[in-house]
Amino acid sequence: MSTSYEAAGVDIAAGERAVELMKSRVAVSRRPEVVDDASGFAGLFDMSAFARYRRPLLATSTDGVGTKVDLARRLGVYDTIGHDLVGMVIDDLAVCGAEPLFMTDYIACGKVVPERIAAVVGGVAEACALAGCALVGGETAEHPGLLAPDEFDLAGAGTGVVEADELLGPGRVVAGDIVIAMASSGVHANGYSLVRHVLKESGLDLDAEPPELSRPLGAELLTPTRIYALDCLALARSGAVHAFAHITGGGITANLARSLPATVDAVLERSSWAPPEIFALLQRHGNIPQAEMDKTFNLGVGMAAIVPADRADDALRLLADRDVPAWILGEVVPGKGTARYA
Repeated sequence: MSTSYEAAGVDIAAGERAVELMKSRVAVSRRPEVVDDASGFAGLFDMSAFARYRRPLLATSTDGVGTKVDLARRLGVYDTIGHDLVGMVIDDLAVCGAEPLFMTDYIACGKVVPERIAAVVGGVAEACALAGCALVGGETAEHPGLLAPDEFDLAGAGTGVVEADELLGPGRVVAGDIVIAMASSGVHANGYSLVRHVLKESGLDLDAEPPELSRPLGAELLTPTRIYALDCLALARSGAVHAFAHITGGGITANLARSLPATVDAVLERSSWAPPEIFALLQRHGNIPQAEMDKTFNLGVGMAAIVPADRADDALRLLADRDVPAWILGEVVPGKGTARYA
């Protein structure tokens, strides 16, 4: 008795249709340095663009969007999860001052549904365009028997470049610097295992419209990650920043501490901002202690910039001009390399 790859659950034709559907959407992220590879096996990028650098350093990052994909699956919304991926990957590059150049993605799914795959990848491409980088390739893998037909996972990797003597980070930070917060768009893409646990235990309905929110809970939780890459680059090129901290898993203080030398602390003021209502809702329905909230969620701060005190106003004006809500979160004082609340 004969069998086939399709009988085993892999539909090659569906994969080919998905590629065709996503081609036009990927084109929105194209940069002039991208070189076409007729075979489609690799993404090509013209490195002669690096000739203007004195000592170019390549920066690379890889990440995924974790269990937020489960909410996207449950709600049948696939065109925003790609923004989360780009935010997680490319904004890590921006922390060191690197210009994002290109990105690749990887989707593993139980069954290739061409329209669904095209929506996911289209979202990645749109977000790459917002971050100023190109989506030069990717892979879709069908895993029948390992993933249910409607299940999928999403990951990616990005590459950027920064001039060696313009590298940002802890070595530039000194006592007296000011910490500026850049607002998040919501929960972003960290802490969703706890979010899903709260939903399960509390019985919260994703279609419900809690009075403290202006839209259904599911739509609020799927709000795509704000992408800060070009805003960070604008700050870096203005000379008004010493370091950045991307606020992801671990929360504000743990991520900010990664951008401090061992000789200083960052002292933050909780009273400087009010976290978006979604965090209070999750905390209340999940009975989550404040310490757990602090180490799990961004609480409304998606990126932090550490700037010289005499450039803080300049940095705030630049961010305002770029429509990025920002405020003074705290200051840098002599210490031991920690970030804490006053």
